[in-house]
Amino acid sequence: MSERRSIDNGATSTELSSPLPAPAVEAPTRKEPPPEKPSDIRRRSYIILSFWLIVLLLGLPIWWKTTTIYRANLPLNEMLDWADGKACRPVFPLRISIQADALQEQEAQTLLRLTQHALDDLNDFAGHHLRLQLSPPAQGDSREYDHDTALIIRLKPGGSTTANLDPYLPVLDITYPPNTIPSATSSSSSLATYVASQLRSTFAEEQAIISYLLSNNSIPSDYRPAGLTPEAAESLSKRTTRSLKYAPTYHLSFSLFTSGPIPTSWDIEAAIDEYMKPVLDVLSPIHNFTIDTQVQLYATPGVQNQVLNKEDLSSFVNAAEWPLSPSIGGAPTINFIVFVGNQTIAVPGENKVATSPSWLIPQWGTIYLLSLPYDTTHVSAQTLKQPLLTFTSHLLSLTGTPQSGSLPLRLSTLARIRSADLLLRASSTLGSLARLALALPSISIPSSVADGVSKTMHHLRLACDTLGGPEGLAHARIAEAEAERAFFEKSMVGQLYFPDEHKLAVYIPLLGPVGVPLVMGLLNEIRAWRKRRREKAEKGAAKKKE
Repeated sequence: MSERRSIDNGATSTELSSPLPAPAVEAPTRKEPPPEKPSDIRRRSYIILSFWLIVLLLGLPIWWKTTTIYRANLPLNEMLDWADGKACRPVFPLRISIQADALQEQEAQTLLRLTQHALDDLNDFAGHHLRLQLSPPAQGDSREYDHDTALIIRLKPGGSTTANLDPYLPVLDITYPPNTIPSATSSSSSLATYVASQLRSTFAEEQAIISYLLSNNSIPSDYRPAGLTPEAAESLSKRTTRSLKYAPTYHLSFSLFTSGPIPTSWDIEAAIDEYMKPVLDVLSPIHNFTIDTQVQLYATPGVQNQVLNKEDLSSFVNAAEWPLSPSIGGAPTINFIVFVGNQTIAVPGENKVATSPSWLIPQWGTIYLLSLPYDTTHVSAQTLKQPLLTFTSHLLSLTGTPQSGSLPLRLSTLARIRSADLLLRASSTLGSLARLALALPSISIPSSVADGVSKTMHHLRLACDTLGGPEGLAHARIAEAEAERAFFEKSMVGQLYFPDEHKLAVYIPLLGPVGVPLVMGLLNEIRAWRKRRREKAEKGAAKKKE
C-alpha cells in the first residue's frame, strides 16, 4: 500500500512538474440587443423622413429663392447685330438745292440730271448720298432757306466758270459761260462735271472723317468707303486725339492769371458777348455751354523761363497752386487761361519767337500769353479781342469741328459727324454688354438694364433712320446715354468680382455640419431597411423548406 502510494505520489509529482496545455477559453458571446419594436422603427423612419422633407420642400425652395440671381431677358442677338453693323447701315442723305433762275425749266432739269450722274460716278461711298433737287423760282426779291438743305448752289451766268463759297451761309455761288449749258439730248456736260467736282471737294473732309470713324468699327466692309491714305488717317487720328469726347454740355472756365499784384480786373463778360457768343450760339443745337470767370494774382507758372521751349509748354500750368475748375456736374471743363507776363515762345528756325503767343493743350484748353504795360490795372474788352478770337478757334478744334468750308457748313458737318460717332459708340456699348452677359452666366442683370437696352435700341433705330438731320443727333445722344447707363449699372458691376470659390468658402462651413448627420442618418436607415428585408426573405425561405 505504501509503495503504491509513493508511486502514485511520484507519478503525481511528475505530472505536476510537466507543462500541461491550458484549457481553451471560450470567446464571450456578443449579446444582441433586443429586437426593436415595429413602432420604434416606424418612428425613427418618420423622423428621418420629416427632416429630409423639411430640407427638400422648405429649406431648398427658400435657399433657391433667396440666392437666385435675377437676370432680365436681353435681346442678345439683336444687340450683337447692332455692334456688328448688321442692324443699321449708316446713310447720310444730303439734300443739295440748285437755284438756276437764269435757265429754262428743261435746261435746269437736264443740268440737274447730268450733275447727279457725274456725282454718282465720282462717289465711292455708298452711305454718303448727295441728292440734288431743283429749287423753285424765288417769289419777289427774297427767298426762304430750308434748314434741311445741306448746301445751296446758286448758278449765275458769267464770263468764266468760277466757284465761291459764302463764308456766312451754306451757299456755293457758281458762275458759268452761257455756252456751257447742256442741251436736252446731251449725255455729258463740262458744267455738270465742274459742279460735281466742286460738291465732292466741299464735302471731302466730311467723307474722310466718316470714313475714319467707320474704319474703326464693325461696319461691313462692302459698305465702307474706300480706304484712306496713311497721311490722311494719321491727320484724322491726331485731330480725334486732340478733340474732347462728345458731351451735351461743356463748362468753359476763363481765368486771368498774373504773376504780380496787377491787373486786378478785366472786361471778360463784354469780350465773350462780342467775340465768342456768336459762335456759341451757332453751336447751341449741338452743345450747351456754361461759363465762369476768375482772376488770380501772384500766380507762379510751373516754368519761369523768359523764353519757353516746346518742352516747357506742357509743364507751364501750375496745377498744384492755380485754382483751375474741375468738371462741374459731370460736364467736361475747357480751360481758357490768359497769363499776363513777358514770356515768349521759342520756335526753331531763324525767327526764334512765335508770332502767336498761345498754344492748345489737347482735351484740356488753351493758354494765351498776354504782354501788357507794367502799370496796367484793368484789361479792357478791346485788349481781350485777340485772346478771345484765339479761344474761339481752339474751341472749334476741341469740339471736333471740321476745318474746311464756311462756318455754317462746318457746323452742319459737325452735327452729322457727332450723330455717326454717337450711333457707333452706342452700338459698340450694346455689343460689349451682350458679350459680358454671355461670358458671365452668374452676373446679375436687373430690370433697369433691360429697360436701358430697350430704350437704346429704340433710339438707335430712330437715329439710323434720320441720320444727317437734327433729329438723328438727338436720338443718337439719348441712345448713347442710355447704353452707357445700362453698361455701368452699379448692381451689375459688383457681380464682376464675385468668383465661384467665394461661394464654396461660404457654403461648406454652413452645410457641412448640417448635411453630414442627415446623409449618414439616411444611409443607416436604408442599410437597416435592407437588412430587415433580407432577414424577412430568409425566414420566408426557411418556412417554405419546412
